[in-house]
Amino acid sequence: MIESKIKVLRKAAQVSTAQDSDKIWCVIAGNEEMVNNVAYAAISAKERVKIVFREHVNLKESFVRKKFDFIMLHGDSNIIRELSLICKENGGAYLKIAPYYVKNESNLILLVAPDNAIKKFAGDAEKDNIKFSFILEDKTTGFIETDVSITNHLPKLLRDVIDPLFKLTDMVLSTILISTDEQYIKQIKKVANSNQIFVVEFKEIIEEE
Repeated sequence: MIESKIKVLRKAAQVSTAQDSDKIWCVIAGNEEMVNNVAYAAISAKERVKIVFREHVNLKESFVRKKFDFIMLHGDSNIIRELSLICKENGGAYLKIAPYYVKNESNLILLVAPDNAIKKFAGDAEKDNIKFSFILEDKTTGFIETDVSITNHLPKLLRDVIDPLFKLTDMVLSTILISTDEQYIKQIKKVANSNQIFVVEFKEIIEEE
């Protein structure tokens, strides 16, 4: 399935630039294998889509480590659509950010984290009277990787028995795009960081392009 989509992407990348469709931004998040597949397909269509950055996140909460990857892309909307299909077929979350949002929404901020952390962020922000608007949101349908560090020191045979009992198989990842006023940006970053949320201020990415 992935190989056939890569062939489609390569063919699309050969189309004349005179036929370029609109360029959009896209954020894709999920487990490492899924993001590897998306990155490989994006590289295959590098004439029409750019990998802006990729992050591997490893969060520790008590004895639990939560691991996920996310990638930001910018390019031809047709190529992005194919990449988003790879994402969804493999249980990932994605946000397609059209130029409209970049032009018309003030101070876009991207947040990526386990769903429970995003919900706590929203509650903490409300308590602190921080004003922001939800623009886009998506969640994984596949689960992100987790493991339990307390079992690492046990003998392998015992670890193989105990480890699955501690696995958090329902760990859902959320990606959200919010808009806020300039005065709240520092507060939003502070609350997000305290909840171990990965934060990207969108205008900083655009300035680097």
